[in-house]
Amino acid sequence: MAEVKIEAVGKIYPGNVRAVKDVNINIKDGEFLVLVGPSGCGKSTTLRMVAGLEEISEGVIKIGERVVNDVPPKDRDIAMVFQNYALYPHMTVYKNMAFGLKLRGFKKADIDERVRDASAILGLDEFLDRKPKALSGGQRQRVALGRAIVRQPSAFLFDEPLSNLDAKLRVTTRAELKHLHYRLKTTTIYVTHDQEEAMTLGDRVCVMDIGLVQQIDSPMNIYNYPVNRFVAGFMGMPPMNFIEGKLTQDGDAVFFEGEGLALRLTDEVAGRVMGSVGKEVVMGMRPESMRLRQEPGYGQGPSQTFEAKVGVVEPLGKEMDLYLETSKGKRIVSRIPAEALDHDITTTMHVAADKLHIFEPGAHGLNISLPQEQIAAATVG
Repeated sequence: MAEVKIEAVGKIYPGNVRAVKDVNINIKDGEFLVLVGPSGCGKSTTLRMVAGLEEISEGVIKIGERVVNDVPPKDRDIAMVFQNYALYPHMTVYKNMAFGLKLRGFKKADIDERVRDASAILGLDEFLDRKPKALSGGQRQRVALGRAIVRQPSAFLFDEPLSNLDAKLRVTTRAELKHLHYRLKTTTIYVTHDQEEAMTLGDRVCVMDIGLVQQIDSPMNIYNYPVNRFVAGFMGMPPMNFIEGKLTQDGDAVFFEGEGLALRLTDEVAGRVMGSVGKEVVMGMRPESMRLRQEPGYGQGPSQTFEAKVGVVEPLGKEMDLYLETSKGKRIVSRIPAEALDHDITTTMHVAADKLHIFEPGAHGLNISLPQEQIAAATVG
């Protein structure tokens, strides 16, 4: 196992097309780091540069204490798992897992020990004599994992390994991956576009967009304290509601006003955004920050309410989603505890004021309701 250090790394393709810019991440020994973001954000390119499958245009990559910029992929002491499994169809599960070790000249007894150890970890013992075509998608992915495990590498690299699985199998395989990491404690870099995978798997999560690192932090810090509007909107389902408006002041109180809402900010947040009073801003409000009634212990700060028309009610078991429309026609979504409720009625929604976020305008506008030092610390890993 080893640390992986990505220092000021960039990738420029022919035609001066920049895919990745100034990425700085220190993946600790034994850490599970997830790179997440939309298609084209640079996450897979970053992973492929660590693997040696893409040349880096600038910066330094270290695995352990060794600079690997010019080291071939086979000599980097990493094992990579792809989304398409890449198994040899004419080989049995056993031979698929053993093949890489055989190429490296391992003794037959050592190969057998490693394959059977990995097979036991992954629950593949009964499939060792089968060929890939006789396996389900989840079983094939476990074979691909086994082929990586037998290498006993310094780091695992995963490139969207669950994308080809159905929704239920993704959940169970995700849990198996988490358990596997607890057991092996191998440094892991995992790429996905699925924010739920990122939140559940990562010790830390690195959110990327337009080739840049937007935020690196623990999953819950990224969810609760997004440093900009992009991170806030990308992480979370249903996505955060964004309402355009202005900040106004009345004595010591600061309010957000816009699109049918007038909400007072907490005194703590008011102190941070005072310099933006009178300016255009964007207020962010997660669906679960709202309730149909004031609940004891839910949220801090002044009680906030707004009137909205209930358009659609979507029951989800213990919870339900309300699709609401404010008096100014702004549509927002609320996720609340389930109860009997009609649509096409007007209701009063209660908001937890301490869960509101204020962003500068723009797709990547900074979260000015956070302390500035928190924003700075969360963009370098």
